[in-house]
Amino acid sequence: MSDDLKHNLKNQNTWKRGLYMLLFSFLAGIADFVLIGVVIFQFVHKLLTGKTNERLLKLGRGLASYVYQIIQFMTFNSEYHPYPLGAWPKASSKPDSDLEEKP
Repeated sequence: MSDDLKHNLKNQNTWKRGLYMLLFSFLAGIADFVLIGVVIFQFVHKLLTGKTNERLLKLGRGLASYVYQIIQFMTFNSEYHPYPLGAWPKASSKPDSDLEEKP
């Protein structure tokens, strides 16, 4: 084995990141499950009332941002540790303009 390979295999930072990745993959699964619930409840609410629920919109945006942060970390595109090691992502206060309801 080459010295570089031995060094890489013994790198504690990489192994620590791997453990974080396992943790975050578990948390992403939970977030996905909750997000599916938000989608179902939002759909039912829209069917029954004709309007979207603002609280569910905010929760959905926050969960989507959280899952995005996890994906960024797990694909090595970010060194930022998502929640619970970092802050919960701040969801924008307004939905995207292409998602606003049309009269």
